[in-house]
Amino acid sequence: MKKERSSKKNSTKKIYSPTQLALKKFLKNKIAMVSLIFLFFLAIISIIAPLLAPLPINQQDLLNIKGDMSSHNILGTDSGGRDNFSRLLYAGRVSLTIGLTSTIGMLIIGITIGVISGYFGGITDTILMRITEFVMLFPFLIFAIVLNAALGDKIKNPYGSALILIVVIIILSWGGIARLIRGKVMQEKENEYFLAAKSIGTPTHKIILKHLLPNIISVVIVQTTLTFAGMIVVESGLSFLGFGISKSIPSWGNMLSDAQEGDVISSKPWIWMPPALMIMFTILSINFVGEGLKDAFNPKDRR
Repeated sequence: MKKERSSKKNSTKKIYSPTQLALKKFLKNKIAMVSLIFLFFLAIISIIAPLLAPLPINQQDLLNIKGDMSSHNILGTDSGGRDNFSRLLYAGRVSLTIGLTSTIGMLIIGITIGVISGYFGGITDTILMRITEFVMLFPFLIFAIVLNAALGDKIKNPYGSALILIVVIIILSWGGIARLIRGKVMQEKENEYFLAAKSIGTPTHKIILKHLLPNIISVVIVQTTLTFAGMIVVESGLSFLGFGISKSIPSWGNMLSDAQEGDVISSKPWIWMPPALMIMFTILSINFVGEGLKDAFNPKDRR
């Protein structure tokens, strides 16, 4: 009787798919969940920034340049007499949008090149990998600076500089993703399900869409989070150096550019500290989420 009861319990035990197991493990990761909640909250604040900002982002008070914190200016004013709090709210929207858009563009190119190269191999793989290596070796920072210097004065629309920055990042940063996806596809080609689908004459597009991509989606998800964090750092760094987006558009990097002045760093932390903290917390949160996803989708740790 005991054996029959135990067998009945085992037979009624719920079986989870690999995706469900990964999701359950991710939800149990407290650090990753707190980070995800913070990112969600940050996204909501950025979306409703026009409703929260007390002043227009480019309204200047020339009599109150680099002003102290007050009831009228919660975080003081910057070197142009603009309200730091209003610009900080909008800066999250700009920085996150540039980072997310760049990441999506890089993923589209990188996944496409990686899948084609890994699947077909041969001369196709050789040509695509030589192009990828050229892109990876291309001096990104120099090209971004030169392009900004050449087109900066010709762009009348301030958002044009943001578009150029996104295009430059996408064109010169997809190489690492392509190589990663290529390696993963070449591993999957050795599995039995791929050989079986190939042997029965399954069309190439069905093999890629229904077999390869679902089995490399975990790598794509993890790489997306890590790439997203990197793109925010790239935008902030270029904007801090003055080679990013236009000064009239607030971003965390643009707000940090005032920290190049000695008196601001030493005696006026309210100007540069808030955007610096936002960059730090955002990057940490994205990395924690990425690590949580990496652990969750690790097949060696599944039970």
